[in-house]
Amino acid sequence: MAQSVNLIKHVYGINTYNKVIDTTFSELVTPTPVIPTSTITIQQFFDYYNQLFYDIPVSGSVNSHIELITRSSQYVGGTTISQQEQALIDEINSLRQQIVDLSQTYLTISNITQ
Repeated sequence: MAQSVNLIKHVYGINTYNKVIDTTFSELVTPTPVIPTSTITIQQFFDYYNQLFYDIPVSGSVNSHIELITRSSQYVGGTTISQQEQALIDEINSLRQQIVDLSQTYLTISNITQ
């Protein structure tokens, strides 16, 4: 009871193989969509910041107000001076100028009296 089975073999050359045979795995597995990680908005960040403000330590190398100031200052490119600090700097500069003026006056008077 032996039956004969005719096998048909297709042989492709190196040039036609890639054109005829799909060598990608696109039919075996459907790509899984990339799910973005959850991100918070800038508004949410500041809401969280306001909630946690008094829980954040004042000083420390990480997770502190000092670190936030340092990182923000590096990003912004400088330091900010409050109005009070600016007023004190202006007063110091004014006093220095008065010292220079008085020193000049003293030298002038000293030269006249000699």
